[in-house]
Amino acid sequence: MKIIFTQIMIYMGIALMVLNIYKYVRFSREISARGDWKREANILRLPVILLFLFLFGYIAVALFGHPDLVVAGILFGGSIFVFIMVVLMRRIEHRIQINEHMQAEMEATKLESEAKTRFLANMSHDLRTPMNAIIGYTTLALQKKDIQQDTKEYLEKIDYSSLHLLSLINDILDMNSIESGKMELDTAPGDLTKVMDEVYDIFLMQMQGKHLKYTVDYSGVQDGYAVFDKNRLNRILLNLVSNALKFTPENGEIKVTLTQTGKNDGNADYELRVKDNGIGMSKEFAEHIFEAFERERNKTVSGTQGTGLGMSITKSLVEMMNGTINVQTEKDKGTEFIINLTFPLAAQEDIDELTYNETDKPQTVDFSGKRVLLVEDNPINKEIAVMLLEQFGFEVDYAENGKVGLEMVEAAAPNTYDLVLMDIQMPVMNGYDATRAIRKLDEQRAAIPIIAMSANAFAEDVQEALAAGMNAHIAKPMDVNTMMETISGIIRE
Repeated sequence: MKIIFTQIMIYMGIALMVLNIYKYVRFSREISARGDWKREANILRLPVILLFLFLFGYIAVALFGHPDLVVAGILFGGSIFVFIMVVLMRRIEHRIQINEHMQAEMEATKLESEAKTRFLANMSHDLRTPMNAIIGYTTLALQKKDIQQDTKEYLEKIDYSSLHLLSLINDILDMNSIESGKMELDTAPGDLTKVMDEVYDIFLMQMQGKHLKYTVDYSGVQDGYAVFDKNRLNRILLNLVSNALKFTPENGEIKVTLTQTGKNDGNADYELRVKDNGIGMSKEFAEHIFEAFERERNKTVSGTQGTGLGMSITKSLVEMMNGTINVQTEKDKGTEFIINLTFPLAAQEDIDELTYNETDKPQTVDFSGKRVLLVEDNPINKEIAVMLLEQFGFEVDYAENGKVGLEMVEAAAPNTYDLVLMDIQMPVMNGYDATRAIRKLDEQRAAIPIIAMSANAFAEDVQEALAAGMNAHIAKPMDVNTMMETISGIIRE
């Protein structure tokens, strides 16, 4: 019986070793076929040689030897060990294949994301350029004193629609920046109560047009000066209040409240609420309100415009500020968004400077006697900018590209130009290269303030402008107030 059992293990070991050789030969061939394994060819062959030697040893023992049970057990155990190792090698190779496939998919996704970013950057520029013309000429037309009332109303509707279209473009670009991880906060000392006042002023006329009771209350704020990203906080408020405006019928009520809820270790806690008594939302939709492209389907909403990105962007911005946002809503009863944020409090010297700048700010802007060089390749943008600048007293010289602008700065006497307004995308020489070249001129010419005025409006475009040596960045379409405020700050410095 013992002899029979020993022989069974020997012959089973032989069969298992033949299977091992077959599996390993297949494995090595598949590996070799999947890539360049010329250097590893000898290493891949070596196990096959050893496996054949192992097999021949088995056969020799089976035919000519007289193994006992212990030797047969050791040999059979060796065959099982080799079988397990081959199986593990196959598993490892399979995992490598999966990882390579995932890596290829990640590379493809990355390339798609980069292509999408380039596409949106180009689209941003191409869309903003005609938008600059629409908004610019509408602004100039509305300034005419002898304009007929019906024409004025048409222009106001064009102006409102163009600003709405611009907000949709901004939504798409902001969502792309958030998804790609390129959006960053730009924090600075500021006055929270001033942000609230600005939101009140922005929406007041629209609220009155719908006969809505509209209040903005920040009486519960003890420390108004904090360190925060004013533009992003403004965007959050604009999204929430414009949403309330859309979905609140005439004679309704919208209330915006900012309350300070705590103060600790140089930080202050704030709670921002935007409440309306409009159409509200279903419980099912409220659970998805912060998801991109989500809009509730009903008769009231069907006529309301939007990308469905506003709330998703709002949530992303709040979370970037390490805050929280929640919604309480009921169908046909209204909606309330509740945001909790914590900001560092502004230092006293920053508060003093902010207070001084507010009290020292001129009521009217007059740049009579100041000369600006406008570097712009688009004739329509040039015409709009010249008319706007001349309204504020500027004398304007014009260059059609960066090379001509550089030559005009070089040829002009020192201190001829108080400011250069520089477009970015131009033929012959772009705005970045022109700025770098100006900064390499003699001390007086190199010190001329240069402001980028471009349809390249991503955050990275602003950073690239500053890195090239520009003092500030104005995005197209040009907002007159923003443009003059930026120019005033640069020239007054």
